[in-house]
Amino acid sequence: MIITDDELREIQALARREKVSVAEWVRRALRSARQTRPQIDARRKLEAVRTAINCDFPTADIDQMLGDIESGYGAQ
Repeated sequence: MIITDDELREIQALARREKVSVAEWVRRALRSARQTRPQIDARRKLEAVRTAINCDFPTADIDQMLGDIESGYGAQ
């Protein structure tokens, strides 16, 4: 059994209140659950942040960096 009889009755009541079929209610519930779950698990996100912390990226004032880019980054 996928769900209990009590769960089915509750879902049927919810679907009736929203004036949709049980199948449509279930589709909406599953769609909502998928949209609210993160696509990447927290462990992978933390791993990416830890990797980035160990990188040595050039930094400067943003206006200076944009100026360097626009002027050809030091071209004469």
